[in-house]
Formats: sequence, C-alpha cells, structure tokens
Amino acid sequence: MTDIAELRNAITGLLAYAGAEEEMLLATARRSPVVSGRPDCWAAIPVIAHNTEFKRQQVRRLTAIRAGDTPPEFTEIDHRSAEVYRGYSGRPADQVARDSREVTAALIDGLGEISDEDLLDPARHPWLRGRQLGLQIIVRGFWHPLGHLGEFYAAHAQPDRAVTLSEHATAAAAYLNAPPAAQGMAWYNLACAQAQTQASQADGAVGSLEQAIRLNPDLRANARRDADLDRLRGNTEFSALIAE
Repeated sequence: MTDIAELRNAITGLLAYAGAEEEMLLATARRSPVVSGRPDCWAAIPVIAHNTEFKRQQVRRLTAIRAGDTPPEFTEIDHRSAEVYRGYSGRPADQVARDSREVTAALIDGLGEISDEDLLDPARHPWLRGRQLGLQIIVRGFWHPLGHLGEFYAAHAQPDRAVTLSEHATAAAAYLNAPPAAQGMAWYNLACAQAQTQASQADGAVGSLEQAIRLNPDLRANARRDADLDRLRGNTEFSALIAE
C-alpha cells in the first residue's frame, strides 16, 4: 500500500468494523445481563470497558502528538487480576456503551487530524520505539478489541461465533486493502479462535497462523507465548512455524 489516502481509509474501516462488533456484543449483554463472569472468564461489559480504556490510551497519544507533547507511559494490564476485573465489572452498562462509542469516534477523528508524516514515520517520535503510528492505531483499535471479543465468545460456549467473527475480520481487512501487517493481525486472531475450538480445527489454526506470520513476521514472537495457542503446542507443524 503506497497511497496514504487509501491507508487512512483502511484504518478508518478497521476501527469502525471493530466498533460495530462491540456494539453487537453490548446489545446482547444489555438484553441478557445475567451472563456471569470472573477474572479468568470475563463477562461482556468488562471486556468492552477494557477495550475502551485501551483505545482511550491511543487517543491520548494522538492528542499529545498534535500538541507537540510526549504521552505518558501506560502500564500493562494483568487480565487475570481480580482487582482489575472488579474495576471493569463495576461500571454501569449504559455508561460503558456510551464510552465505547465515544472513544471509537475519537480515535477515528484523531486519525484524521494526524499528519501523513506522523502516521508513517516512526522516527518522528522516539516514544514510538520504531513502531509505525498507523499500525499502533490498528493494534489498539482493531486487533486488540477483536481478539478479546473472540476470547469472550470462545469462553462462553460460542466457539463457532469466535471463528466466524475472525473470518469476517480477515475478509474486511482484505476488502479494505489494509497493510499486510494489519491483515496478518486478523489472521492471527483467526488462528487463536480456531485453536480454542475442537481438536479438528488444529490444522486450520496452523494454516491461519502461517498466513499471519507470512504477512506479519513479528507475530511469530506472540505465537511463542500466547496461551490461546496452547492446544497447538504438540503439533509438529506449529512447532516448526514458531521456531523459524
């Protein structure tokens, strides 16, 4: 992809796609609020609240760029922490829904206000540590939220929906002509969803992961440590793929 306008359109489309999937989960959760959760198996509202916080951090980064400032460092979140889970699960569903919509819109608006140079050149901001800002936006606004949605469906007895969600995401990324690294992220989520279903999906998961790494070689490091892929650890093709 060389056309910056096409890149911006692709990022916008990916952000909007993830936001739409979150809206559908929110609608279901608000109609059926009795679906329970716990720190090792999150309910829907905490999942969306967490996704929103992650996106908001990226909005703060875009705001800092426009102001010529350095954004704060954001600490990693322990997804297994009972305290973290309580903090998200205690938020009212209506507020979580409003915040989710607002932060997706703010991320899309912030994208439109960033210069082409800021979007493409990591060297402009040392705090990016060599990462391209455009891909960082995709990580926080597309890859990360859809990964958590897939985990939610897989953990709540809807593994087929987790796979379908990820399949649609790969199709959307291809349709939008997203950068290869971003398309690789979508394939990686698909591999994770497939790996968490029946053992019969193992070959499909390895194939999806192979495609993900072909498009985005940096994902190999993720695959080596990702618990979502644990069912593949005894697969010889998987072992060879992550060892390369």
